[in-house]
Amino acid sequence: MAFVKTLLTNLPRACMRAPNGFSKRFHSTSPLSSVLQHLSEDEKLMQSTVAKICSEVIEPIVPRMDRESTMDPIVIETLFENGCMGVEVPTKYGGVGSSFFTCCLVIEELAKVDPAVSVMCDVQNTLLNTLLLKLGTDAQKSKYLPKTSSSMVGSFCLSEVGSGSDAFALETSARKDGDHWVLNGEKMWITNSAEAGIFLVFANINTANSGVPRHKGISCFIVEKGTPGLSLGKKEDKLGIRASSTCPVHLEDVKIPAENVLGELGKGYRYSIETLNEGRIAIGAQMLGLAQGCVDRTLPYIKERKQFGQPVFQFQSMQHQVAHVMTQIEAARLLVYNAARMKDAGLNVVKEAAMAKYFCGEVATLTTSKCVEWMGGVGFTKNYPIEKYYRDCKIGCIYEGTTNIQLNTIAKHV
Repeated sequence: MAFVKTLLTNLPRACMRAPNGFSKRFHSTSPLSSVLQHLSEDEKLMQSTVAKICSEVIEPIVPRMDRESTMDPIVIETLFENGCMGVEVPTKYGGVGSSFFTCCLVIEELAKVDPAVSVMCDVQNTLLNTLLLKLGTDAQKSKYLPKTSSSMVGSFCLSEVGSGSDAFALETSARKDGDHWVLNGEKMWITNSAEAGIFLVFANINTANSGVPRHKGISCFIVEKGTPGLSLGKKEDKLGIRASSTCPVHLEDVKIPAENVLGELGKGYRYSIETLNEGRIAIGAQMLGLAQGCVDRTLPYIKERKQFGQPVFQFQSMQHQVAHVMTQIEAARLLVYNAARMKDAGLNVVKEAAMAKYFCGEVATLTTSKCVEWMGGVGFTKNYPIEKYYRDCKIGCIYEGTTNIQLNTIAKHV
């Protein structure tokens, strides 16, 4: 693995101050999971680097980013400088040159502190960089990967108003115009769109009356920020992961050169399916980290908070609830880690990816709900981060394939 740089000593002091609302008092790390004790030295290095970034850079400004629905530039800069945005990108392009499993560790660690930050990292690594690595020509890789590993955020533009779970129903069109392609349409729910310098846009080259099945016309195009006709709609005001930007992307006669086609024409439907399978494991890692981070900040409180003359945790009914949740989290971790290792081994992970995403979304929902209850009245306030985890987890059952879609996929492979 390439050497991982840190900017921690060079950060503005303003970024190091803990804001009102985030108490460091009730914050601990649970005993190390047995599976985590068997990480390689490189994996441990990356994990510890990200943990330090989270503690010293991200956590102090999470409440403000959530409140203002904005990703602080210092967070983006730090992610890039420490290799978090190019985990699998080869070192010759400026990336870390590590594995998908390591990428999942990074996403999990970030989600422990702010799932919104982990989403940015997730999309950059598992969707944007993955497609460029798998499909890009040598010229495309040389042009874009050094940027997406060091400074340029990217977006994956697939979803539309009428094309969510049914991704093949997309209406965005692409028509040939000499040695250029012209794109028209509107994408919805596009993550990282406000910060993106590059957009991977899925559009259809087949018209409704072409006689060719429409899904076999779906193709992927590279569109750079600033291209005439490309614009963003109003940022969505979301329930959770608020610092992660989500905007509509408008394409009105967007003209791009033919060399900006990514992969083969008409193969976009296959590319999107294969890429989302990988992305679903990473969403599982995000929900896993979210659940772990939430419980890590809850347990110290219930071990100190006293009722009827003893800490709340000492009541057997509470201990049983905690034991159940911790078992679910450990099971979720095993599903994610197994799927990630399988992916790195080149094995088919369609079922395992769906299982990981489905189960981790359910575990995150259970964990955050229980943690709010265990904390009592203060868990319902913004004086502690528990309510934020509760808001953030819901999207895990929706994006990159809803819970029902995952269950359908699992059933097909049973």
